[in-house]
Amino acid sequence: RICRSGDGKTAKRGSLLLCIMSHAEGSVTPWNYFSRRSLCERRKRGVLPTGSEMPCIQFLPFSIFLGILGILCVGLTGFWGQHWLGGFAWDGSSEMFNWHPVFMVTGMLVLYGSAALVYRVPFSWQGPKLPWKLIHAALTLVAFILVVLGLVAVFEFHNKMKIPNMYSLHSWLGLTAVLLFSCQWLTGFASFLLPWAPIWLRVLYKPVHVFFGSAILSLVVAACISGINEKLFFRLKNSTTPYSELPAEAWFANTLGMLILLYGLLVLWALTVSAWKRPDSNSQDIHEVKATTTLAY
Repeated sequence: RICRSGDGKTAKRGSLLLCIMSHAEGSVTPWNYFSRRSLCERRKRGVLPTGSEMPCIQFLPFSIFLGILGILCVGLTGFWGQHWLGGFAWDGSSEMFNWHPVFMVTGMLVLYGSAALVYRVPFSWQGPKLPWKLIHAALTLVAFILVVLGLVAVFEFHNKMKIPNMYSLHSWLGLTAVLLFSCQWLTGFASFLLPWAPIWLRVLYKPVHVFFGSAILSLVVAACISGINEKLFFRLKNSTTPYSELPAEAWFANTLGMLILLYGLLVLWALTVSAWKRPDSNSQDIHEVKATTTLAY
């Protein structure tokens, strides 16, 4: 703002503020993951949007910790099957059943959780989204294959041993998660990967896809924990050291359940951190719709 005094001299008010604002507008650049400045400091300097709710934890160390935790969950599940449950086989015996928790934890929990965080990787923030869509679809497809193998393992064991199927809460939760997961993958593939899918369909379905992604992961965590608890009750109800006295296997399996819960909660929390989302993820499809509508008119 420029004001003139009574003697004709020009006085500039707020010139320093204007200088700072013009400098900021010309110097603000997109967030660089490899910047030496911390995320919190860059937010304070105004480089990132003020409404992004930036956490003081960077995504890279968080993802490394989450990866280690996922590998630990899979490894401990396999150790439980090998050390306490008699090992592994593929012949309809109880050793075949031991593949069920391994495949489910690996596919429905770890791989599915990793696929959900693909778009949080900072490398995915620039350039086209198609390669990351393919990675997301590939991870979930591998998870689905492991889920099918896990279902085959448990149903083959039950049928050979004349054990009823689908009577427990664990089985209901698990089957619900698998059915929703199957529908999620098919509708996601049809909406986001098929080239002839209309853009308006992507815009409408995207919030539904995101919601059911988190809902399915929550069901998976509940199914895993209930499955561990159910297995412990079956194994230790006639044991010399009952479940209530917490033998070594109970301590081990309970700890595994808590680690699975921690993994699921961390993935769900990461999905809610707006600062880790792709910057244009909320507006890209809407802009495409507006551009298409403008061209049409």
